[in-house]
Amino acid sequence: MTTTHPTGPTTVDAATLHELIAADPGLRVLDVRTPAEFETVHIPGAYNVPLDLLREHRAELRTHLDDQVVLVCQSGARATQAELALAKVGLPNVKVLDGGMLAWRAANAPVNRGRPRWDLERQVRLGAGAIVLISILASVLVPGMKWVAALMGAGLAVAALTSTCAMGMLLAKLPYNQGAGCDLDTIVGQLRDATPATGSRP
Repeated sequence: MTTTHPTGPTTVDAATLHELIAADPGLRVLDVRTPAEFETVHIPGAYNVPLDLLREHRAELRTHLDDQVVLVCQSGARATQAELALAKVGLPNVKVLDGGMLAWRAANAPVNRGRPRWDLERQVRLGAGAIVLISILASVLVPGMKWVAALMGAGLAVAALTSTCAMGMLLAKLPYNQGAGCDLDTIVGQLRDATPATGSRP
């Protein structure tokens, strides 16, 4: 099912996306997670275009995309940010996979798997939780440390309200979250070479 939200992106559920991929070889599925998340598990035929790279080079990527695009991330939040970025360069009809890879896997849809690594959201929960715990414990000796926990709580609240996450953006740049062959030239080459007429995809 495809759903148009008055204040958000048009979403498509996992079952419908599975049908669209089978019916339309020209459909571009862009996975905006980190290279490590993509290598761990991804939709067959999807292109890995990490969110920070998409934002920085959206105008150049736009020239290799048409309206047949579905954006995917882990839960839907990063894909929604990517949709907003592409809309600003004249690609307004992009769809977002509702529920992201979590929903896709829950629907038992096909995936390609690689070396397992933690997804970015899980890393953020670990990092935020560890900072809060250490700050509270340290405040027994240094009372002012409790404010570090308060700042972390405020940061998480802002992240929820704005659908952005400063910690997530920082963690995405760590070597753990990087992978091979995920630079602009490689991505543009894949998009240019995989034509709708042949339906070839990486």
